[in-house]
Amino acid sequence: MADGTAPEGSTTIAQGQLRSFVERIERLEEEKAALAADIKEVYAEAKGNGFDTKVLRKVISLRKKDTAERQEEEAMLELYLHALGMLG
Repeated sequence: MADGTAPEGSTTIAQGQLRSFVERIERLEEEKAALAADIKEVYAEAKGNGFDTKVLRKVISLRKKDTAERQEEEAMLELYLHALGMLG
């Protein structure tokens, strides 16, 4: 409109869209929280069975990377450790 406001019908549509987005995000946040709780339980179970969860988390992180990226990271780590005299 000439005064810079949107027509009333489009405001209603925009409000409906906004409400839809907010509700979808809220629902996904709830699902994310539930998944995080499930993952926490699995780590607790692994720990209860004698597994080191810190190492387990690192394994999960490494499995997410492709081989080249993982090899590059490992090479850089080795280089840094060697520079600090932490490797033979």
